[in-house]
Amino acid sequence: MRSRAASRARGLASVMTAGLLALSAPGARAATGSSRPDVASLDATLGYASPLELLVSPDGARLYVLCQQSAEVRVLDAATYAPIGTIAVGNVPRGMALSPSGDRLFVTNSWDDTLSVIDTRTLAVVAAWSVGAEPSAVVEDLAGRYLFVANRISNDVAVLDARTGAEVKRLLAGRGASYLALSPDGARVYATHIYPNPSPLRTGLENRTPPESEITVIDAQRAVVVDRIPLHSIAGVFHLAFSSDGRLGAVAEFHPKNLIPLAHVEHGGYLDYTLTVFGADAGPPVEVPLDELERYASQPFGVVIAADKSHIWVSAAGSECVLAIDVRRLLGFIHARPRPASGSFAGDLSASANYVVARIPVGRNPRGLALSRDGRRLFVANRLDDTISVIDTRTERVAANVTLAGPKTVSALRRGEQTFYTARYSFQGQIGCSSCHIDSTFDGLAWQLEPSGFGRDIVDNKLLEDIRDIGPYKWNGGNPNIPTECGPRTEKYFWRSETYDSLTLADLVLYIRSLPARPNRSRPRSSGARPFSSAPPTASATRFPSPTAAPIAIAGPRAPTGNSLTWERASPPTIPETSRPRNLPISR
Repeated sequence: MRSRAASRARGLASVMTAGLLALSAPGARAATGSSRPDVASLDATLGYASPLELLVSPDGARLYVLCQQSAEVRVLDAATYAPIGTIAVGNVPRGMALSPSGDRLFVTNSWDDTLSVIDTRTLAVVAAWSVGAEPSAVVEDLAGRYLFVANRISNDVAVLDARTGAEVKRLLAGRGASYLALSPDGARVYATHIYPNPSPLRTGLENRTPPESEITVIDAQRAVVVDRIPLHSIAGVFHLAFSSDGRLGAVAEFHPKNLIPLAHVEHGGYLDYTLTVFGADAGPPVEVPLDELERYASQPFGVVIAADKSHIWVSAAGSECVLAIDVRRLLGFIHARPRPASGSFAGDLSASANYVVARIPVGRNPRGLALSRDGRRLFVANRLDDTISVIDTRTERVAANVTLAGPKTVSALRRGEQTFYTARYSFQGQIGCSSCHIDSTFDGLAWQLEPSGFGRDIVDNKLLEDIRDIGPYKWNGGNPNIPTECGPRTEKYFWRSETYDSLTLADLVLYIRSLPARPNRSRPRSSGARPFSSAPPTASATRFPSPTAAPIAIAGPRAPTGNSLTWERASPPTIPETSRPRNLPISR
Protein backbone atom coordinates (compact mmCIF):
# COMPACT_ATOMS: atom_id res chain seq x y z
CA MET A 1 0.00 0.00 0.00
CA ARG A 2 2.80 2.40 0.80
CA SER A 3 4.12 1.93 -2.73
CA ARG A 4 0.99 3.65 -4.05
CA ALA A 5 1.64 6.78 -2.05
CA ALA A 6 5.31 6.69 -3.02
CA SER A 7 4.42 6.30 -6.70
CA ARG A 8 2.06 9.24 -6.50
CA ALA A 9 4.69 11.30 -4.69
CA ARG A 10 7.21 10.64 -7.45
CA GLY A 11 4.66 11.62 -10.10
CA LEU A 12 3.72 14.82 -8.30
CA ALA A 13 7.38 15.63 -7.76
CA SER A 14 8.01 15.68 -11.51
CA VAL A 15 5.03 17.98 -12.04
CA MET A 16 6.07 20.29 -9.23
CA THR A 17 9.63 20.41 -10.47
CA ALA A 18 8.34 21.49 -13.86
CA GLY A 19 6.35 24.24 -12.15
CA LEU A 20 9.41 25.40 -10.24
CA LEU A 21 11.49 25.53 -13.39
CA ALA A 22 8.81 27.53 -15.13
CA LEU A 23 8.62 30.01 -12.29
CA SER A 24 12.35 30.46 -12.27
CA ALA A 25 12.39 31.35 -15.95
CA PRO A 26 13.00 35.06 -16.64
CA GLY A 27 9.60 35.55 -18.24
CA ALA A 28 7.77 34.01 -15.31
CA ARG A 29 9.73 36.05 -12.79
CA ALA A 30 8.91 39.25 -14.60
CA ALA A 31 5.25 38.30 -14.70
CA THR A 32 5.00 37.60 -11.00
CA GLY A 33 7.41 40.22 -9.80
CA SER A 34 9.14 37.63 -7.65
CA SER A 35 12.89 37.56 -7.18
CA ARG A 36 12.96 34.66 -4.73
CA PRO A 37 16.03 32.56 -5.60
CA ASP A 38 14.56 29.19 -4.63
CA VAL A 39 11.80 27.55 -2.65
CA ALA A 40 11.54 25.10 0.20
CA SER A 41 12.18 21.42 -0.26
CA LEU A 42 9.75 19.49 -2.40
CA ASP A 43 10.29 16.53 -0.12
CA ALA A 44 8.87 18.56 2.75
CA THR A 45 5.78 19.36 0.68
CA LEU A 46 5.21 15.73 -0.20
CA GLY A 47 5.47 14.73 3.44
CA TYR A 48 2.47 16.73 4.64
CA ALA A 49 -0.42 14.81 6.19
CA SER A 50 -3.34 17.09 5.19
CA PRO A 51 -5.99 15.77 7.63
CA LEU A 52 -9.39 15.80 5.95
CA GLU A 53 -11.87 13.73 7.98
CA LEU A 54 -12.16 12.56 11.60
CA LEU A 55 -13.96 9.74 13.41
CA VAL A 56 -14.20 8.78 17.07
CA SER A 57 -14.41 5.06 17.87
CA PRO A 58 -17.66 3.78 19.43
CA ASP A 59 -15.97 3.41 22.83
CA GLY A 60 -14.53 6.93 22.58
CA ALA A 61 -10.96 5.74 23.07
CA ARG A 62 -9.56 6.39 19.59
CA LEU A 63 -9.53 9.26 17.13
CA TYR A 64 -9.14 8.22 13.50
CA VAL A 65 -7.60 10.89 11.24
CA LEU A 66 -7.85 10.51 7.46
CA CYS A 67 -4.75 12.15 5.95
CA GLN A 68 -5.26 12.83 2.26
CA GLN A 69 -1.81 13.88 1.09
CA SER A 70 0.13 11.20 2.94
CA ALA A 71 -2.52 8.61 1.92
CA GLU A 72 -2.96 7.07 5.35
CA VAL A 73 -5.14 6.84 8.41
CA ARG A 74 -3.48 7.93 11.64
CA VAL A 75 -4.88 6.57 14.87
CA LEU A 76 -4.57 8.70 18.02
CA ASP A 77 -5.49 8.18 21.64
CA ALA A 78 -8.61 10.35 21.96
CA ALA A 79 -7.68 11.44 25.49
CA THR A 80 -3.94 12.09 25.27
CA TYR A 81 -3.62 12.46 21.46
CA ALA A 82 -0.63 10.12 21.51
CA PRO A 83 -0.10 8.20 18.26
CA ILE A 84 -1.32 4.59 18.30
CA GLY A 85 -0.69 3.55 14.72
CA THR A 86 -0.61 4.49 11.04
CA ILE A 87 -2.35 2.62 8.21
CA ALA A 88 -1.40 3.21 4.58
CA VAL A 89 -4.38 3.30 2.21
CA GLY A 90 -4.92 4.10 -1.47
CA ASN A 91 -4.43 7.12 -3.67
CA VAL A 92 -6.10 10.43 -2.61
CA PRO A 93 -8.38 9.05 0.13
CA ARG A 94 -11.44 11.20 0.66
CA GLY A 95 -13.92 9.57 3.04
CA MET A 96 -14.12 6.99 5.83
CA ALA A 97 -16.68 5.33 8.05
CA LEU A 98 -16.75 2.79 10.86
CA SER A 99 -18.92 -0.31 10.89
CA PRO A 100 -21.69 -0.18 13.53
CA SER A 101 -19.63 -2.37 15.87
CA GLY A 102 -16.44 -0.42 15.19
CA ASP A 103 -14.46 -3.52 14.20
CA ARG A 104 -13.94 -2.37 10.61
CA LEU A 105 -12.95 0.97 9.16
CA PHE A 106 -13.74 1.70 5.50
CA VAL A 107 -11.76 4.27 3.47
CA THR A 108 -12.62 5.50 -0.03
CA ASN A 109 -9.56 5.94 -2.25
CA SER A 110 -10.79 8.39 -4.85
CA TRP A 111 -7.96 8.13 -7.40
CA ASP A 112 -7.72 4.35 -7.16
CA ASP A 113 -11.48 3.70 -7.40
CA THR A 114 -11.13 1.35 -4.45
CA LEU A 115 -12.36 0.89 -0.91
CA SER A 116 -9.85 -0.09 1.78
CA VAL A 117 -11.20 -2.34 4.52
CA ILE A 118 -9.27 -2.03 7.79
CA ASP A 119 -9.41 -4.33 10.80
CA THR A 120 -9.45 -1.88 13.72
CA ARG A 121 -8.09 -4.51 16.14
CA THR A 122 -4.91 -5.13 14.15
CA LEU A 123 -4.88 -1.76 12.33
CA ALA A 124 -4.19 -3.58 9.07
CA VAL A 125 -5.82 -3.40 5.64
CA VAL A 126 -7.53 -6.76 5.11
CA ALA A 127 -9.19 -6.09 1.74
CA ALA A 128 -9.33 -3.60 -1.12
CA TRP A 129 -12.56 -3.67 -3.10
CA SER A 130 -13.18 -2.14 -6.50
CA VAL A 131 -15.99 0.45 -6.64
CA GLY A 132 -17.21 3.19 -8.99
CA ALA A 133 -15.50 6.25 -10.44
CA GLU A 134 -13.87 8.37 -7.74
CA PRO A 135 -15.42 7.00 -4.54
CA SER A 136 -15.75 9.79 -2.00
CA ALA A 137 -17.83 8.56 0.93
CA VAL A 138 -18.98 5.31 2.45
CA VAL A 139 -21.44 4.13 5.09
CA GLU A 140 -22.59 0.70 6.29
CA ASP A 141 -26.19 -0.03 7.24
CA LEU A 142 -26.89 -1.02 10.84
CA ALA A 143 -27.69 -4.61 9.87
CA GLY A 144 -24.26 -5.05 8.29
CA ARG A 145 -25.80 -6.17 5.00
CA TYR A 146 -24.90 -3.34 2.63
CA LEU A 147 -22.17 -0.80 2.13
CA PHE A 148 -23.16 2.38 0.32
CA VAL A 149 -20.41 4.22 -1.59
CA ALA A 150 -20.86 7.67 -3.18
CA ASN A 151 -18.97 7.95 -6.49
CA ARG A 152 -18.17 11.51 -7.53
CA ILE A 153 -17.49 11.06 -11.25
CA SER A 154 -20.04 8.36 -12.04
CA ASN A 155 -22.69 10.36 -10.12
CA ASP A 156 -24.09 7.37 -8.29
CA VAL A 157 -24.18 5.42 -5.06
CA ALA A 158 -22.82 1.88 -5.35
CA VAL A 159 -24.42 -0.75 -3.15
CA LEU A 160 -21.95 -3.45 -2.08
CA ASP A 161 -22.34 -6.68 -0.19
CA ALA A 162 -20.80 -5.68 3.16
CA ARG A 163 -19.26 -9.13 3.65
CA THR A 164 -17.65 -9.73 0.25
CA GLY A 165 -17.47 -6.29 -1.43
CA ALA A 166 -19.34 -7.60 -4.47
CA GLU A 167 -21.38 -4.88 -6.14
CA VAL A 168 -25.14 -5.45 -6.01
CA LYS A 169 -26.45 -2.38 -7.81
CA ARG A 170 -25.91 1.32 -8.37
CA LEU A 171 -28.38 4.06 -7.57
CA LEU A 172 -28.45 7.30 -9.51
CA ALA A 173 -27.52 10.22 -7.26
CA GLY A 174 -26.83 13.91 -7.84
CA ARG A 175 -23.96 15.11 -10.01
CA GLY A 176 -20.70 14.72 -8.13
CA ALA A 177 -22.11 12.46 -5.38
CA SER A 178 -19.67 12.92 -2.51
CA TYR A 179 -21.06 12.68 1.05
CA LEU A 180 -23.29 10.20 2.89
CA ALA A 181 -25.08 10.11 6.23
CA LEU A 182 -27.07 7.33 7.89
CA SER A 183 -30.17 8.33 9.82
CA PRO A 184 -29.97 7.54 13.55
CA ASP A 185 -32.54 4.75 13.25
CA GLY A 186 -30.62 3.24 10.34
CA ALA A 187 -33.64 3.32 8.02
CA ARG A 188 -32.34 5.83 5.48
CA VAL A 189 -29.08 6.82 3.79
CA TYR A 190 -28.82 10.46 2.69
CA ALA A 191 -26.48 11.40 -0.18
CA THR A 192 -25.33 14.88 -1.21
CA HIS A 193 -23.40 16.07 -4.26
CA ILE A 194 -21.02 18.93 -4.98
CA TYR A 195 -21.99 19.90 -8.56
CA PRO A 196 -25.47 21.06 -9.63
CA ASN A 197 -27.62 18.61 -11.57
CA PRO A 198 -27.86 19.08 -15.35
CA SER A 199 -30.80 21.24 -16.38
CA PRO A 200 -33.75 19.27 -17.78
CA LEU A 201 -34.29 22.01 -20.37
CA ARG A 202 -33.29 21.36 -23.96
CA THR A 203 -34.12 24.77 -25.40
CA GLY A 204 -30.62 26.20 -25.66
CA LEU A 205 -31.26 28.26 -22.50
CA GLU A 206 -30.02 25.70 -20.00
CA ASN A 207 -27.35 28.09 -18.77
CA ARG A 208 -29.95 30.77 -17.96
CA THR A 209 -31.63 28.79 -15.17
CA PRO A 210 -30.65 28.73 -11.47
CA PRO A 211 -28.81 25.62 -10.30
CA GLU A 212 -30.71 22.71 -8.82
CA SER A 213 -29.36 20.17 -6.36
CA GLU A 214 -30.85 17.44 -4.20
CA ILE A 215 -30.49 15.22 -1.19
CA THR A 216 -30.91 11.67 -2.43
CA VAL A 217 -32.76 9.52 0.12
CA ILE A 218 -32.17 5.75 0.02
CA ASP A 219 -34.06 3.03 1.86
CA ALA A 220 -31.19 1.24 3.62
CA GLN A 221 -32.95 -2.12 3.89
CA ARG A 222 -34.20 -2.36 0.29
CA ALA A 223 -31.35 -0.31 -1.25
CA VAL A 224 -33.65 1.77 -3.44
CA VAL A 225 -34.08 5.52 -3.84
CA VAL A 226 -37.28 6.60 -2.09
CA ASP A 227 -37.05 10.39 -2.29
CA ARG A 228 -35.06 13.28 -3.70
CA ILE A 229 -35.30 16.40 -1.54
CA PRO A 230 -34.88 19.42 -3.87
CA LEU A 231 -32.40 22.15 -3.01
CA HIS A 232 -33.29 25.10 -5.21
CA SER A 233 -30.60 27.56 -6.33
CA ILE A 234 -27.92 25.45 -4.61
CA ALA A 235 -24.64 24.34 -6.16
CA GLY A 236 -22.21 22.63 -3.80
CA VAL A 237 -23.70 20.43 -1.07
CA PHE A 238 -21.36 18.96 1.52
CA HIS A 239 -21.70 17.16 4.85
CA LEU A 240 -25.08 16.36 6.37
CA ALA A 241 -25.77 15.53 10.02
CA PHE A 242 -28.72 14.44 12.17
CA SER A 243 -29.66 14.97 15.77
CA SER A 244 -29.55 11.79 17.86
CA ASP A 245 -33.36 11.57 17.90
CA GLY A 246 -33.54 11.95 14.11
CA ARG A 247 -35.92 14.91 14.28
CA LEU A 248 -33.47 17.47 12.89
CA GLY A 249 -31.14 17.32 9.90
CA ALA A 250 -28.74 19.98 8.65
CA VAL A 251 -26.60 20.19 5.52
CA ALA A 252 -23.86 22.67 4.50
CA GLU A 253 -24.09 24.24 1.05
CA PHE A 254 -23.22 27.06 -1.38
CA HIS A 255 -25.87 29.38 -2.81
CA PRO A 256 -24.34 31.09 -5.88
CA LYS A 257 -25.48 34.28 -7.58
CA ASN A 258 -24.11 33.11 -10.90
CA LEU A 259 -26.78 34.63 -13.19
CA ILE A 260 -26.56 38.21 -11.89
CA PRO A 261 -24.17 40.43 -13.90
CA LEU A 262 -21.01 41.30 -12.06
CA ALA A 263 -21.86 44.99 -12.23
CA HIS A 264 -24.96 44.33 -10.12
CA VAL A 265 -23.09 42.56 -7.34
CA GLU A 266 -20.03 44.76 -7.36
CA HIS A 267 -20.69 45.75 -3.76
CA GLY A 268 -22.32 42.49 -2.69
CA GLY A 269 -21.49 38.81 -2.72
CA TYR A 270 -21.09 36.27 -5.46
CA LEU A 271 -22.00 33.44 -3.10
CA ASP A 272 -24.14 32.97 -0.02
CA TYR A 273 -23.09 30.24 2.38
CA THR A 274 -26.05 28.51 3.95
CA LEU A 275 -27.46 25.62 5.92
CA THR A 276 -30.62 23.77 4.94
CA VAL A 277 -32.42 22.30 7.95
CA PHE A 278 -35.20 19.76 7.73
CA GLY A 279 -37.01 17.13 9.76
CA ALA A 280 -39.88 17.04 12.24
CA ASP A 281 -38.44 19.86 14.35
CA ALA A 282 -37.96 22.24 11.41
CA GLY A 283 -40.87 21.30 9.17
CA PRO A 284 -40.36 21.48 5.39
CA PRO A 285 -36.73 22.06 4.36
CA VAL A 286 -35.70 25.67 4.89
CA GLU A 287 -32.45 27.42 3.93
CA VAL A 288 -30.85 29.78 6.44
CA PRO A 289 -27.71 31.92 5.94
CA LEU A 290 -24.48 31.41 7.84
CA ASP A 291 -23.07 34.75 6.65
CA GLU A 292 -23.54 37.97 8.54
CA LEU A 293 -23.32 41.62 7.60
CA GLU A 294 -19.78 42.46 6.49
CA ARG A 295 -18.49 38.99 7.35
CA TYR A 296 -19.00 35.75 5.48
CA ALA A 297 -18.79 32.09 6.53
CA SER A 298 -16.89 31.05 3.45
CA GLN A 299 -17.03 27.45 2.19
CA PRO A 300 -18.97 25.53 4.87
CA PHE A 301 -18.03 21.85 4.89
CA GLY A 302 -18.36 19.75 8.07
CA VAL A 303 -21.52 19.60 10.19
CA VAL A 304 -22.17 17.94 13.57
CA ILE A 305 -25.09 18.22 15.99
CA ALA A 306 -24.75 17.89 19.76
CA ALA A 307 -26.26 14.75 21.31
CA ASP A 308 -28.54 16.94 23.45
CA LYS A 309 -29.48 18.95 20.33
CA SER A 310 -28.30 22.19 21.92
CA HIS A 311 -25.88 23.21 19.16
CA ILE A 312 -24.92 22.66 15.55
CA TRP A 313 -21.28 23.20 14.60
CA VAL A 314 -20.20 23.97 11.04
CA SER A 315 -16.64 24.26 9.75
CA ALA A 316 -16.07 27.22 7.40
CA ALA A 317 -13.03 26.14 5.40
CA GLY A 318 -12.39 29.48 3.68
CA SER A 319 -13.01 31.59 6.77
CA GLU A 320 -10.78 29.33 8.91
CA CYS A 321 -13.28 29.09 11.74
CA VAL A 322 -16.04 26.94 13.19
CA LEU A 323 -19.52 28.37 13.64
CA ALA A 324 -21.56 27.47 16.72
CA ILE A 325 -25.33 27.62 16.18
CA ASP A 326 -27.85 27.63 19.02
CA VAL A 327 -30.52 25.12 17.91
CA ARG A 328 -33.30 26.53 20.10
CA ARG A 329 -32.73 30.00 18.71
CA LEU A 330 -32.45 28.67 15.16
CA LEU A 331 -35.79 26.86 15.36
CA GLY A 332 -37.32 29.89 17.03
CA PHE A 333 -36.17 32.07 14.14
CA ILE A 334 -37.60 29.65 11.57
CA HIS A 335 -41.00 29.27 13.22
CA ALA A 336 -41.47 32.90 14.28
CA ARG A 337 -41.29 34.34 10.76
CA PRO A 338 -43.37 33.86 7.67
CA ARG A 339 -41.55 31.33 5.54
CA PRO A 340 -40.57 32.75 2.12
CA ALA A 341 -42.24 31.12 -0.87
CA SER A 342 -38.79 30.01 -2.01
CA GLY A 343 -38.15 28.33 1.33
CA SER A 344 -34.97 30.37 1.70
CA PHE A 345 -33.82 33.14 4.03
CA ALA A 346 -30.45 33.26 2.26
CA GLY A 347 -30.79 36.89 1.17
CA ASP A 348 -31.20 38.17 4.72
CA LEU A 349 -27.69 38.78 6.11
CA SER A 350 -29.17 39.94 9.41
CA ALA A 351 -30.70 36.52 10.03
CA SER A 352 -27.62 34.70 11.31
CA ALA A 353 -27.28 37.07 14.27
CA ASN A 354 -30.36 35.33 15.67
CA TYR A 355 -28.75 31.90 15.97
CA VAL A 356 -24.97 31.94 15.26
CA VAL A 357 -23.58 32.40 18.76
CA ALA A 358 -19.84 31.99 18.14
CA ARG A 359 -17.21 32.06 15.40
CA ILE A 360 -14.28 30.06 16.72
CA PRO A 361 -10.91 30.67 14.97
CA VAL A 362 -9.08 27.44 14.18
CA GLY A 363 -6.34 26.39 11.74
CA ARG A 364 -6.04 26.67 7.98
CA ASN A 365 -8.76 25.10 5.84
CA PRO A 366 -10.77 23.36 8.59
CA ARG A 367 -12.74 20.42 7.16
CA GLY A 368 -13.98 17.36 9.02
CA LEU A 369 -15.56 17.56 12.49
CA ALA A 370 -16.10 14.93 15.19
CA LEU A 371 -17.46 15.07 18.73
CA SER A 372 -16.04 13.14 21.67
CA ARG A 373 -18.45 10.59 23.11
CA ASP A 374 -19.22 12.79 26.11
CA GLY A 375 -19.84 15.76 23.80
CA ARG A 376 -17.42 18.02 25.66
CA ARG A 377 -14.78 18.20 22.92
CA LEU A 378 -15.16 19.01 19.25
CA PHE A 379 -12.27 17.87 17.05
CA VAL A 380 -11.49 19.89 13.90
CA ALA A 381 -9.24 18.70 11.06
CA ASN A 382 -7.17 21.67 9.85
CA ARG A 383 -6.14 20.32 6.46
CA LEU A 384 -3.51 22.87 5.45
CA ASP A 385 -1.50 23.20 8.63
CA ASP A 386 -1.53 19.54 9.74
CA THR A 387 -3.19 20.19 13.07
CA ILE A 388 -6.32 19.19 14.92
CA SER A 389 -8.06 21.87 16.96
CA VAL A 390 -9.83 20.67 20.10
CA ILE A 391 -12.73 22.94 21.02
CA ASP A 392 -14.25 22.95 24.51
CA THR A 393 -17.97 22.86 23.66
CA ARG A 394 -18.90 24.45 26.98
CA THR A 395 -16.82 27.59 26.42
CA GLU A 396 -16.77 27.52 22.58
CA ARG A 397 -13.00 28.09 22.64
CA VAL A 398 -10.02 26.11 21.42
CA ALA A 399 -8.65 24.21 24.40
CA ALA A 400 -5.79 22.43 22.63
CA ASN A 401 -4.06 22.09 19.28
CA VAL A 402 -2.68 18.71 18.25
CA THR A 403 0.18 18.87 15.75
CA LEU A 404 0.46 15.81 13.53
CA ALA A 405 3.90 14.35 12.86
CA GLY A 406 5.44 15.66 9.66
CA PRO A 407 7.56 18.44 8.17
CA LYS A 408 7.63 21.74 10.02
CA THR A 409 8.84 23.76 7.04
CA VAL A 410 6.08 25.46 5.06
CA SER A 411 7.15 25.21 1.43
CA ALA A 412 6.25 27.61 -1.37
CA LEU A 413 3.89 25.02 -2.81
CA ARG A 414 2.12 24.63 0.51
CA ARG A 415 1.82 28.41 0.90
CA GLY A 416 0.30 28.55 -2.57
CA GLU A 417 -2.28 25.94 -1.62
CA GLN A 418 -3.11 27.85 1.56
CA THR A 419 -3.64 30.99 -0.51
CA PHE A 420 -5.86 29.10 -2.96
CA TYR A 421 -8.19 27.84 -0.22
CA THR A 422 -8.51 30.92 2.00
CA ALA A 423 -11.06 33.72 1.68
CA ARG A 424 -8.97 36.21 3.66
CA TYR A 425 -7.93 38.23 0.58
CA SER A 426 -11.45 39.01 -0.67
CA PHE A 427 -13.78 41.83 0.33
CA GLN A 428 -15.39 40.93 3.67
CA GLY A 429 -13.82 37.48 3.37
CA GLN A 430 -16.54 36.18 1.08
CA ILE A 431 -14.72 33.99 -1.45
CA GLY A 432 -11.46 32.29 -2.27
CA CYS A 433 -10.23 30.52 -5.38
CA SER A 434 -11.69 27.28 -4.04
CA SER A 435 -15.18 28.77 -3.72
CA CYS A 436 -15.56 28.40 -7.49
CA HIS A 437 -12.92 25.71 -8.00
CA ILE A 438 -14.13 23.12 -5.50
CA ASP A 439 -11.30 20.80 -4.47
CA SER A 440 -9.12 22.63 -7.04
CA THR A 441 -11.42 21.75 -9.96
CA PHE A 442 -14.57 23.65 -10.89
CA ASP A 443 -18.14 24.22 -9.65
CA GLY A 444 -20.23 23.02 -12.60
CA LEU A 445 -21.85 26.45 -13.06
CA ALA A 446 -22.25 28.95 -15.87
CA TRP A 447 -21.48 32.48 -14.66
CA GLN A 448 -22.50 35.91 -15.89
CA LEU A 449 -19.26 37.67 -14.95
CA GLU A 450 -18.95 40.54 -17.40
CA PRO A 451 -20.61 43.93 -16.74
CA SER A 452 -22.27 43.93 -20.16
CA GLY A 453 -25.85 43.34 -19.11
CA PHE A 454 -28.05 40.42 -18.17
CA GLY A 455 -27.81 37.33 -20.33
CA ARG A 456 -24.60 38.28 -22.15
CA ASP A 457 -21.24 36.59 -21.92
CA ILE A 458 -22.51 33.56 -19.99
CA VAL A 459 -19.41 31.46 -19.42
CA ASP A 460 -18.56 28.11 -17.88
CA ASN A 461 -16.09 27.75 -15.07
CA LYS A 462 -12.80 26.09 -15.96
CA LEU A 463 -11.11 22.99 -14.64
CA LEU A 464 -7.65 23.70 -13.24
CA GLU A 465 -5.98 20.34 -13.70
CA ASP A 466 -2.91 20.26 -15.94
CA ILE A 467 -3.36 23.82 -17.25
CA ARG A 468 0.20 25.05 -16.84
CA ASP A 469 1.03 25.15 -20.55
CA ILE A 470 -2.29 25.96 -22.22
CA GLY A 471 -2.31 29.78 -22.16
CA PRO A 472 -3.63 32.31 -22.96
CA TYR A 473 -6.27 32.31 -20.24
CA LYS A 474 -9.66 33.84 -19.52
CA TRP A 475 -12.65 33.00 -21.68
CA ASN A 476 -11.60 35.38 -24.44
CA GLY A 477 -7.87 34.64 -24.19
CA GLY A 478 -7.21 38.11 -22.83
CA ASN A 479 -4.74 37.08 -20.14
CA PRO A 480 -1.42 35.79 -21.46
CA ASN A 481 -0.36 33.71 -18.46
CA ILE A 482 -1.43 32.37 -15.08
CA PRO A 483 0.17 35.19 -13.04
CA THR A 484 -1.97 37.73 -14.93
CA GLU A 485 -5.09 35.60 -14.65
CA CYS A 486 -4.67 34.94 -10.92
CA GLY A 487 -3.17 38.31 -10.02
CA PRO A 488 -4.52 41.60 -11.43
CA ARG A 489 -7.68 40.13 -12.94
CA THR A 490 -8.70 38.19 -9.82
CA GLU A 491 -7.85 41.09 -7.52
CA LYS A 492 -9.84 43.57 -9.58
CA TYR A 493 -13.00 41.61 -10.34
CA PHE A 494 -13.31 39.22 -7.43
CA TRP A 495 -11.34 40.24 -4.35
CA ARG A 496 -12.04 44.01 -4.56
CA SER A 497 -9.88 44.27 -1.47
CA GLU A 498 -6.37 43.18 -0.58
CA THR A 499 -3.90 42.42 -3.34
CA TYR A 500 -1.26 39.72 -3.33
CA ASP A 501 2.34 40.66 -2.82
CA SER A 502 4.66 39.31 -5.49
CA LEU A 503 5.85 36.33 -3.45
CA THR A 504 2.33 35.25 -2.48
CA LEU A 505 1.30 35.39 -6.13
CA ALA A 506 4.35 33.34 -7.12
CA ASP A 507 3.39 30.69 -4.54
CA LEU A 508 -0.22 30.61 -5.77
CA VAL A 509 0.87 30.23 -9.39
CA LEU A 510 3.23 27.43 -8.41
CA TYR A 511 0.36 25.55 -6.76
CA ILE A 512 -1.97 25.96 -9.74
CA ARG A 513 0.74 24.89 -12.16
CA SER A 514 1.39 21.79 -10.06
CA LEU A 515 -2.14 20.37 -10.32
CA PRO A 516 -1.89 17.11 -12.29
CA ALA A 517 -4.54 15.49 -14.43
CA ARG A 518 -6.32 12.61 -12.74
CA PRO A 519 -6.00 8.99 -13.83
CA ASN A 520 -7.35 8.04 -17.24
CA ARG A 521 -10.35 5.83 -16.55
CA SER A 522 -10.82 5.05 -20.25
CA ARG A 523 -7.58 3.07 -20.39
CA PRO A 524 -8.30 -0.65 -20.71
CA ARG A 525 -7.18 -2.62 -17.71
CA SER A 526 -6.38 -6.30 -17.55
CA SER A 527 -8.27 -8.52 -15.15
CA GLY A 528 -6.94 -8.14 -11.63
CA ALA A 529 -4.65 -5.19 -12.40
CA ARG A 530 -4.60 -2.24 -10.07
CA PRO A 531 -6.88 0.47 -11.49
CA PHE A 532 -5.22 2.82 -14.01
CA SER A 533 -1.93 0.95 -13.78
CA SER A 534 -0.03 -0.48 -16.73
CA ALA A 535 1.88 -2.78 -14.40
CA PRO A 536 1.10 -6.52 -14.45
CA PRO A 537 -1.20 -7.94 -11.78
CA THR A 538 0.37 -8.68 -8.41
CA ALA A 539 -0.55 -10.95 -5.55
CA SER A 540 -2.42 -8.12 -3.86
CA ALA A 541 -4.79 -7.99 -6.80
CA THR A 542 -6.57 -11.08 -5.53
CA ARG A 543 -8.29 -8.88 -2.97
CA PHE A 544 -10.50 -7.42 -5.71
CA PRO A 545 -13.68 -9.39 -6.39
CA SER A 546 -13.59 -11.17 -9.74
CA PRO A 547 -16.18 -10.07 -12.34
CA THR A 548 -19.48 -11.91 -12.28
CA ALA A 549 -22.57 -11.96 -14.45
CA ALA A 550 -24.75 -10.59 -11.68
CA PRO A 551 -26.77 -7.61 -12.93
CA ILE A 552 -25.97 -4.11 -11.73
CA ALA A 553 -29.13 -2.05 -11.32
CA ILE A 554 -29.23 1.70 -11.91
CA ALA A 555 -32.05 3.91 -10.72
CA GLY A 556 -33.53 5.84 -13.64
CA PRO A 557 -32.89 9.57 -14.15
CA ARG A 558 -34.45 11.50 -11.28
CA ALA A 559 -36.73 8.52 -10.62
CA PRO A 560 -37.96 8.73 -7.00
CA THR A 561 -38.19 4.95 -6.60
CA GLY A 562 -37.19 1.71 -8.26
CA ASN A 563 -34.30 0.63 -10.42
CA SER A 564 -35.44 0.97 -13.99
CA LEU A 565 -32.15 0.31 -15.76
CA THR A 566 -30.08 -2.87 -15.52
CA TRP A 567 -27.12 -4.30 -17.36
CA GLU A 568 -24.76 -7.19 -17.13
CA ARG A 569 -21.42 -6.28 -15.62
CA ALA A 570 -19.58 -7.65 -18.65
CA SER A 571 -21.15 -5.33 -21.24
CA PRO A 572 -22.78 -2.16 -19.86
CA PRO A 573 -24.52 0.10 -22.39
CA THR A 574 -23.95 3.83 -22.68
CA ILE A 575 -26.48 5.61 -20.48
CA PRO A 576 -26.29 9.35 -19.69
CA GLU A 577 -25.03 10.14 -16.19
CA THR A 578 -24.67 6.47 -15.21
CA SER A 579 -22.47 5.01 -17.92
CA ARG A 580 -19.20 3.17 -17.46
CA PRO A 581 -16.58 5.53 -15.96
CA ARG A 582 -15.06 7.77 -18.61
CA ASN A 583 -12.16 10.19 -18.56
CA LEU A 584 -14.09 13.03 -16.94
CA PRO A 585 -11.59 14.95 -14.81
CA ILE A 586 -14.08 16.74 -12.61
CA SER A 587 -12.57 16.59 -9.14
CA ARG A 588 -9.39 16.20 -7.19
